[in-house]
Amino acid sequence: MKVGIDLGSRTIKIAIIQHGRLVDQQLAESSFNPYDQALSMIKKYKTRKIVATGYGRHLAQKHFAHEVITEIKAHAIGARHFFPACRTVIDIGGQDSKVISLDKKGRISNFLMNDKCAAGTGRFLEIMAGALGFTLDEFGLAALESDSEEGINSMCTVFAESEVISMKNQGIPARDIARAVHLSVVNRITGMLNRIGLEGEIVFSGGVARNPCIVQMLRERLGDVTLQSPPAPDIVGAVGAAIHAGE
Repeated sequence: MKVGIDLGSRTIKIAIIQHGRLVDQQLAESSFNPYDQALSMIKKYKTRKIVATGYGRHLAQKHFAHEVITEIKAHAIGARHFFPACRTVIDIGGQDSKVISLDKKGRISNFLMNDKCAAGTGRFLEIMAGALGFTLDEFGLAALESDSEEGINSMCTVFAESEVISMKNQGIPARDIARAVHLSVVNRITGMLNRIGLEGEIVFSGGVARNPCIVQMLRERLGDVTLQSPPAPDIVGAVGAAIHAGE
């Protein structure tokens, strides 16, 4: 039994691989003490090897993980596990966004990261949803109800929030502002995709892949290019770490 653990900025994900198959998975909030949270999640497994990835991977290695791998590698391996024809991976996490290009054998050939600012990430969407009075689940659905072309000009989270408040004060409907926020995220991701180059099937991983508006907007932008996402996109990195543990 091999365990992959992805200690992200917002959540901790566990994937259990046995005989090449995903047999169990867990997801929980990171909480104030991610170390204790992670231990409580893995204690029920009789493991031969634990591989950690994510923001807290080095904390995990210090206490219980046998090895660590980068998020880039973990998501590349995990995406190919679910979709063997995958050549490009989009991962929008809590604090950063990544676009990863793979060769025919699934090896990483190039990648881009947006890790200097929260704009374009799950945290960015969470802050904007709060400013408009939505929960995260409501936010994407509200944006889908609008066909507005209103835009958010600033990609700095602080200035974007001020812009959202200004739009509210102008009487612009909340669903139109929600669409504008989602459009700004999609514009940033498609810009990264264009810089890295599109080839083959694309896999969308990370918690933001659950947002129906982001998925729809990306599919519209990508046209004929296939955009896939596993049923639980949050655990792709943990699955990649678990598969690496078995290699």
